[in-house]
Parts: sequence; C-alpha cells; structure tokens
Amino acid sequence: MEVSFSQEIEQLRLGRGQTFHGEGILAITKALLQSGVAYIGGYQGAPVSHLLDVMVQARDYMDELGVHVEACSNEASAAAMLGASIHYPLRGAVTWKSIVGTNVAADALSNLCSPGVTGGALLVVGEDYGEGASVIQERTHAYALKSGMCLLDPRPDLEVMTRMVEHGFRLSEASNMPAVLELRIRACHVRGSFQAKDNVKPAISTRQLMENPSGFDYMKLAHPPVTFRHEKLKGEQRIPAARRYIVENKLNELFDGEHQDLGIIVQGGIYNSLVRSLQQLGLADAFGNSDIPLLVLNVTYPLVPEQVADFCVGKRAVLVVEEGQPEYIEQEIATLLRRRDIQTKLHGKDVLPSSGEYSVEVVANGLVHFATSYLSGTVTDEARRWLAANTDRRQAAAAALAQPLPARPPGFCIGCPERPVFSALKLAQQEIGNVHIAADIGCHAFGTFEPFSMGHSILGYGMSLASRAGVSPMMQRRTLALMGDGGFWHNGLLTGVQSALFNGDDAVLLIFKNGYTSATGTQEILSTPRDAAKEAAGDKGASMVHTNQTIESALKGLGVQWMRTVHTYEVEQMRRTLTDAFTSDFNGLKVIVAEGECQLERQRRIKPWIQGLLKKGKRVVRVKYGVDEDVCNGDHACIRLSGCPTLTLKDNPDPLKVDPVATVLDGCVGCGLCGANAHAATLCPSFYRAEIIQNPKWHERMLASMQSWVVRALRPA
Repeated sequence: MEVSFSQEIEQLRLGRGQTFHGEGILAITKALLQSGVAYIGGYQGAPVSHLLDVMVQARDYMDELGVHVEACSNEASAAAMLGASIHYPLRGAVTWKSIVGTNVAADALSNLCSPGVTGGALLVVGEDYGEGASVIQERTHAYALKSGMCLLDPRPDLEVMTRMVEHGFRLSEASNMPAVLELRIRACHVRGSFQAKDNVKPAISTRQLMENPSGFDYMKLAHPPVTFRHEKLKGEQRIPAARRYIVENKLNELFDGEHQDLGIIVQGGIYNSLVRSLQQLGLADAFGNSDIPLLVLNVTYPLVPEQVADFCVGKRAVLVVEEGQPEYIEQEIATLLRRRDIQTKLHGKDVLPSSGEYSVEVVANGLVHFATSYLSGTVTDEARRWLAANTDRRQAAAAALAQPLPARPPGFCIGCPERPVFSALKLAQQEIGNVHIAADIGCHAFGTFEPFSMGHSILGYGMSLASRAGVSPMMQRRTLALMGDGGFWHNGLLTGVQSALFNGDDAVLLIFKNGYTSATGTQEILSTPRDAAKEAAGDKGASMVHTNQTIESALKGLGVQWMRTVHTYEVEQMRRTLTDAFTSDFNGLKVIVAEGECQLERQRRIKPWIQGLLKKGKRVVRVKYGVDEDVCNGDHACIRLSGCPTLTLKDNPDPLKVDPVATVLDGCVGCGLCGANAHAATLCPSFYRAEIIQNPKWHERMLASMQSWVVRALRPA
C-alpha cells in the first residue's frame, strides 16, 4: 500500500470560481493542467516529488483530459521527453531535483536547447541551499546561461506561482526557448490559496491524436552544421523575443518606496525572506510595503537590460539579493551598468554571504550593513536588539551546556532491511580485512554515518560500481560497490554493470533490493514486488525474497556469472556470502542481491491488514525483542554493530554493577536484527524474543495462566 494522494487529486479537479487551498508544489501541478499541458514526465526528488507522485496516481483523471504521464527512469530520459515539443505545438512539463538531476539531464537539455522548441517546454526543478539540503550546493542558473533556457524564479505566493507557470509556457513558445521554473523548498511548501481556472484539454493529446508526423526538417536537429546557426538564433532572435515578452507581460515586479535614491534587486524566490527582514529592521510594514524600492525578478534569465538600468539610474546604491554562488545576476548587472556608464554603486555578496540559504536573519544582517551605509539612523534600536538577541540566545544555549551535545547522525529507519547488511559487512571485514567501499546515493548512504562509517566516495546516483573502476586495479583486495535498486535502474545498469563486464573487472557489487526508490519517497520501480506477492506475504513482508526477479534476470541477460540473492536479515548468511565474494577464485564481477522490503512500505501495508484482522476478532501475533538485564554484561557490542535507534542504554538495575545495560525501546518493530547479530557475532545470549498475541485461542489463554502461576510460585518471597 503506497502513500495515497486522493485528496490532492480532488484539488486538481477544481474549476473556475472555486478556490484552491494547499501547498505551493500542488498549486504548480494544478497550474500545469490549467495551462493545457499535453505530457508530463520526471524523476522524483525533494522538494518537487509530489508533482510527479500526484500525477502518477491521478492517471485516470489525466486520461480523461488526454494528458500523458510518464514516471521516467532518470532525469535524462525525462528531459528527452521534451523532444516532443521541438516539432509539434505540444506543451510538455518535466520535473526533477536539481542540481543533481539537471546534471544527469544535461546532454538531453543541450540537444533540446540548440534547435529550440515549438510547443512550450517547462522544467520544474527543486533547488535547496539550506544546511539540511541533500544536494550539492550548485545552481541551475548556470545551465540557463550555458544552454539558453529562460529561468523563472517566482515570488512564493500561490497566485504569482501559478501565473508564472502559465507565462512560462507562453514565454517558451514566444522565444522558442525551454523554460525552467526554479522552486526552493520554502516555495514548494508555502501554503496559500488562489482562484482556480478550468483545466484545459490539450488540442493534441492522447484523445486527439495526430494523423501524421511533421515533415523532415534538418534545422530541427541538434547536429552540425545547423548547430552553428542555432547559436546565432539564440542571441539574435530567441533572447530578444524572451525579453520583449517579459516586459510586455510585466513578469518582473516593481514595488515603489519612499527612499527613491536606493533600491534592492531580488530573486523572486527570496522575496518573502527579504520583506520579512525589512520588516524586522523597521524598513517595511506588516503588509510588505517596503521603504526601499524593490525590483523582484520573477525571471532571472534573461535579464532585461533596459529594465535593470531604468531601476538603477539615479540611485546612490542598489543591493542585489542573490542566493547561491557564483553571483551570476550581480555580475551581469555590474556589466550592463558599466556599459551604460551608470555609476550607481552596486552591492551584493560584499555584504551578504557568498553561499548558503538566505534565511531572514542572514538577509537582515546584510541589510543592516547596506542601510547603515546609506540610511543612517533608519535601522531602529529594536531591530538591533532583535539581531543581538538571536546571537545571545545561541551563545547562551552553548554556555548552558556543560559539554557539547553528543553527535546524532542521521540513520536508517527502525527495522530498515539495509541495516543488517552493514552489520554483516562489519563482521566480514573483521575476518578478511578492510576493503575499499564505493558508496552511492540512496538510503544506504546512511551507512557512511556511525556506527558503520563505510564508504570512500559518492559520485552520483547509481555510479558506485563505475566509481571504483580506477582504484580497483590498485588494491590488493577486491573492492566493494554499494547500490540500491533505484540507483540500479536509474544509472547503475549501464554505467556500472555493463562497463565492468565489458572490461572484465574483478569486483564485488552489492545491490540493496528493497523494492522501491525509497530515498525519494518509496515510489514504485520496475523491480517492485507485484500486488499479488504482497498480498500473499501478509505480515511476512520482511521475508519477501524472490518476489520480483527483474534485477536478477537483467544481470543474467548481461552475462553476470557469479550472483547470489540473500535475505538481508540473515546476517550470518550475508556475512558468509560477502566473505565468499571477496575470497572466491572466480575472476570477474560478483553480484550480491540483498533483498528485504522497505520497512516504511511494509508498515503501510501490514498495519491496515492487522487492524482488519483485529476488527474481525482474529488471532494476531506481534513479535517483540528485549534484553535480559541479568544476563547483559554491559559490553554494548550489540549497539556498535547495529546502531538501531530502539537499542539503547539504561542504568544497570544491579547496584553492584557499574556499566549500563542494553535495552530495547517501545519503538521496536520486531525485525530481529539484534538477535541475529548476537547469533552471528556470538556477542551474548541476553536477547530474547517474545510473542504478543491478541485475540488468543482458549488453550493459549489457559497455557499463559498456567505459566504465570508457575512463575509466581517459583518467585522468592
């Protein structure tokens, strides 16, 4: 049972006169349908995952509209979908997480931007510069500059965001340039409302098919010699056309202010943080009316030179609030001002941080420098106290701690089927010695944190086997590559497995087969167990081995000769298999498929099933693990070997013993790893397995009563 988006799908059906209430990313999804989009594709990833997730689950409604939806194997295949808009008046949208996704899609995007598009092509990408971001701190802006794509960065207001989606398609058609809609995590999750419009059925769709393809036109190919002509068109026709559309439709917004001799130019996506910062400094009111004029760039590329120049001319100074580095916008503005001999002083990264997320406090600190330089006395004492108080609170919190807080690294979910594999790998390395481990993107990347601390490199989704190719021949021992089933289908099959087989590499590949692309929201993939297999498994989902052999079949088809499929919770068997792979006489690629269903999906599946059984009064058995405090010797090797959040310490009940004992918290899901580790590593016999029976049979009640009576009788007075 996957996450249901039934309520979100109903929001997509809203029509003219109705009000949409919800998150920004769902508003964007609704705006795509209002704009007459004909096809949608993408690859999921925060913070834009919901767009594709909702569309996939809304396929029945999409079919009514004639909209084609495709969950793509990676971002490159999604970008290639936009090729439909090169020849035909089809509006297409694709989505992914940037910058990593845009890197993957770069080849297709270059070949799309060269000939340009006829129908509107819109890329919805999620971008994040915060400390909690899970992507590299690079900018999509570079791709817009390099390849020639319009870049939209809408002000985080649902009315503006949905309007920019509609204009994004029109801007793309007017300029023949693909358009990118850049959304930060705050924009995706901002909540609000807007007046909905009727969804537009595309003129050409899955319900209104084209009779014939367009005629052959070599100019529409990204192929020499016409690519040289394409580059001239970008500068001579497409960018000027985009600029005209931006000005005529007032896509960028100008907000006036009393201090006409100053100005602030800001990316649309940072507008909310900027206005809140101005308010905190007494330079804006609660309604967002700023004392300093603002030029809000809802389109950050291409800039309109005349628009920027008109805003800057006659001003003493202008501040550019641009998140991310390098400062592409600031550099371009500086160039166009100097070319026009406009001597307005320009500030940006000199008063604001060069990198990181521009939170309210970060922007406010930069504004203090700017305002005190040009508006002496305008920054109130109250504003300065607010900034100082923020610093004081952090310092006070640090001073209140007798010592720094213990590190709390991210980790696997409770009951995650990938945790026992790392336990087995730890045990295997104790026997064979340390090996070079090429890690990968995915849930298994948590293995790089304590208590496992495994992984020498992460170089791209599904790229682990490829990333060990250079170091593998230099190692005395075989190297190990870790890869998830999502990464396997995304990239690993071709870049890793095919290459290793072609070159006859002697290496070990460990594939985590949990049935989903779990790190992006547990979306289904080609190797997801079928519904029939899930139903047959019931609550035994953790042992759903050999339910879908697509990965194994693909590997066999490519010619993999050494392959083992092992259940992840069989720690001892996994340890033996890993040891065998590293010591085998077989010279070539050795693949271990570690199969165990994602615990999140398992819980989503079995909880309703168990509730249904309980309502019917049927017998239900739940497994719980625990530690016998009298037996535990306080060694804690069990914790060092698994790192399970529900396996922790508590004071020893024996006053004669100093070391705390291990204990299992109530969050335990009964995966059995602690017991399996104890058996595989011969740690200690202190773990016990208990069965909690609901709606027991009559004889079970009687037996339980007898056992309780015996225990009470044997207990000393």
